[in-house]
Amino acid sequence: MKDIFLLDVDDTLLDFRRAERANLKKSLEEAGVEADERLLARFHEINDALWKALERGEIDRESLKTERFGRLFREFGILCDPKIAARNYWENFPAISFPFAGAREFLAELSRRGRVYLVTNGGATIQDRHIADAGFLPFLSGVFISEKIGFDKPSLGFARFVEEKIENYKRERAVWIGDSLTSDGECAKNAGIDFLLFAPDGAPAGYAGAWAGDYAQILADLFGE
Repeated sequence: MKDIFLLDVDDTLLDFRRAERANLKKSLEEAGVEADERLLARFHEINDALWKALERGEIDRESLKTERFGRLFREFGILCDPKIAARNYWENFPAISFPFAGAREFLAELSRRGRVYLVTNGGATIQDRHIADAGFLPFLSGVFISEKIGFDKPSLGFARFVEEKIENYKRERAVWIGDSLTSDGECAKNAGIDFLLFAPDGAPAGYAGAWAGDYAQILADLFGE
């Protein structure tokens, strides 16, 4: 029986892609840069690649904040200081979030079945605000944010920190749920616990592990209902 639930936040409970686009558009316009669709799409690609690099330990968090704008501006020939855009983006983001439909109800149901913990690589100031604004806090037994604990997913350090901080933790009773194979899936592997991929658009080609396309399916898979 599973009763310790470790959940990712961005693109699992919150629509990060939508928030990213809204924030980027606002932040670039404040810096005097017109944000068209091509620019928004390319930023997502650059940002995602840099977060993957962070997971591999190839870049630090502070460098990432500015480097994503530096790469974008160099590629598009934009004459704007990346530090200004990075500052705008970081300052605006806490107030911009979009919970997925049914996310709060999903957490409420999990909390009736056991203990719910959020596990995220997002920035501490941003995630604290987003989690609170989404109304998730009443259903949580804890939140683990990489910037606070000093380890990034999917490191063994992150996995072990979570394990050590959860009272009466038993691996066979825990399940990790998230949208990323490289971050969440690998961290679950390092933690030695079951992993369930959240994939509303379907599992990626070649993936043979457990996955669910929506919250109802997750509950059915976990509890057989």
